[in-house]
Amino acid sequence: MKERAMAQNCILIGAPLDSGKRRRGCLMGPDAYRTAGLAEALEDLGHTVSDRGNLRPDPVDGDSHPRLYKLAETIAWTRTLADAVAQTMTEGLPITMGGDHALAAGTVLGAMRYARSVDRPLFVLWLDAHSDFHTLESTDSGNLHGTPLGYVTGRPGFDGWPDLPAPVAHDNIAIIGLRSVDPAERDALQQTTIQRVDMREIDETGIATPLAKFLSRVTEANGLLHVSLDVDFLDPSVAPAVGTTVPGGATVREGHLVMEMLHDSGLMTSLDLVELNPFLDERGRTAQLMVDLAASALGRRVFDRPTRAY
Repeated sequence: MKERAMAQNCILIGAPLDSGKRRRGCLMGPDAYRTAGLAEALEDLGHTVSDRGNLRPDPVDGDSHPRLYKLAETIAWTRTLADAVAQTMTEGLPITMGGDHALAAGTVLGAMRYARSVDRPLFVLWLDAHSDFHTLESTDSGNLHGTPLGYVTGRPGFDGWPDLPAPVAHDNIAIIGLRSVDPAERDALQQTTIQRVDMREIDETGIATPLAKFLSRVTEANGLLHVSLDVDFLDPSVAPAVGTTVPGGATVREGHLVMEMLHDSGLMTSLDLVELNPFLDERGRTAQLMVDLAASALGRRVFDRPTRAY
C-alpha cells in the first residue's frame, strides 16, 4: 500500500440541483454534507479545504416541455457547472456536492475541457445502481438524471446543450454497481466497450478486481480520473437517503474499499457526491457515510476510521 498522498487543495462546490427528477429534496444535499463535516474530515487528513458556496445557474425563461422535466434549467446547470469545474481543476481537486445526478453532465464536461487543455485523456468512474445512459428520446420518465453519461459520450439528440470538446471514449468509462438498467439503455450499452460491472459480478469476483483493471488503464494512459459517486451505489439498508433505492447494492466495506483503492492509485482529479436527499435520511446516517467515503478517497485509513453512533 502506498503511503498517504501529499496534501491536496480540495475545493467544495455546492450544486443544489434538483431539476433532474420529480422527487424533490436533493437541493438540500450540499448543506447536509457541510453539516456532516465534510470540510473538517478532509482538513483532519492534512488537506487544504475551501468552500466556494452554492452555485446558481442563469435564470431561464420558461421551462415547459411536453415530456422532459425541467430541460432548460438542467441545461443552464450544465453550463454553470462545466465552467466552475474546468476553472477549479486549475486550482486543485473539485468536490461537487449535489444535487441529483443530472449535475454530472456539467461536472464531466468541465473535466473534459480541463483534460483537453492539458492534453491528457479523461476517464470516468461511475459508481451507481443505474447506467444513466439514456438520450432525451429514450428516457421514458423524462427525468434527466438518467441522461448524463449519454450526453458526455456524444449520444445523439442533445440539441441545445453545450458542445462537447470530444465525446468521452467508451474505453475510458467504467460503471460499477449496476443493478437497475432500463431496456433501452441495456441495448445501447451492449453495443459499446464501456466497462460494465453489475452486482452479480461483484458477488462472484469481488469489487477490487474490476476496479483494479480500470485503474490500470487510467495509469497506462496517463489519464485524469473523474469519479461520480451516487448514493444508490450503496445498499439502501446503509444509505437510505436517496429517491431511487434499489436493494442489493454495495456494502459499507465495499464502498470504502473502492475509495481506498482510489486513494492508493493517486489518480482521482475530480469527484461528485450525488443524489443525497436529506429529507429521506435517518438522523443523517447517509450524509455521514458519504462524508466517510470521501475521506477514504482522500487518505483516511482503516485504522483511523471513527466510531459512529446514530
